[in-house]
Amino acid sequence: MLVHSRKGKWATWVLFFVFFLPLFALPLLVILAASFSEHWSGAFPSGFTAEHYASATRGESLQALTTSLVTAVGASLLALTVGSWAALAAASLRKGGGGAPRLSKLWGRLLDALFMLPVAVPSVVVGLAVLVAFSKPPMILNGTRWIVILAHAILVTAFAYQSVSAAIVRLDPAYEQAAASLGARPSYVLWKVKLPLLLPSLTAAAGLCFALSMGELSATMMLYPPDWMPLPVRIYAATDRGSTFTGAAVAVVLMAATLLVLFAVSRLRTRASYR
Repeated sequence: MLVHSRKGKWATWVLFFVFFLPLFALPLLVILAASFSEHWSGAFPSGFTAEHYASATRGESLQALTTSLVTAVGASLLALTVGSWAALAAASLRKGGGGAPRLSKLWGRLLDALFMLPVAVPSVVVGLAVLVAFSKPPMILNGTRWIVILAHAILVTAFAYQSVSAAIVRLDPAYEQAAASLGARPSYVLWKVKLPLLLPSLTAAAGLCFALSMGELSATMMLYPPDWMPLPVRIYAATDRGSTFTGAAVAVVLMAATLLVLFAVSRLRTRASYR
């Protein structure tokens, strides 16, 4: 900790528990308690049952979980590919790779603004834009699973772009210069030098994109077809019908699945960092 005095440490811990428990831990604990409850008429739940998890891990809920996982993985891979390529292109433009230095910096800033635009507006606006854009020729995706994956990718690409851009700034140019001085082609430098150095940041960006996609609801509500219902929509539908406890169990399953994938990604990131 940055606080060295005993009183400062105690004050820090008190503030942590005062703000962390009510704002973050308590809502999650309430959802967890509700997922095992039969009734909740007073201050505390009454009754204990695991029946909600039986319905949350089979049938339509299990299918919705699979849909969310496939959507999140597809959107994350697409966002990571596009965001990384754009971050590398923007870094090259800032170094003057696009002609005049002022013009190159301008193009780099425009690229930053373009990729940050989806997170600067409400996600429901992005969903509407995707719905309008892909409901008519030449490319009709409305009513298919691909429009959901595309919308999720658009929403999370900005985070992949920002993560990779920040990592590129921290890269030591000596590695690229040494490889180029030995006669390595730019493509070889990219694949054998730069991308391996960026691997920890790439895995972190992939985990962030996955987590954001797993919890996306607003744009999904406008786009999902009946045969491609992600888990957040399933949770919303369950609570809207009054099945709050079942919805809480499905929400716990969603959190658990997301945390498991993030844990696996963090292990890959740790190995990439040691490499």
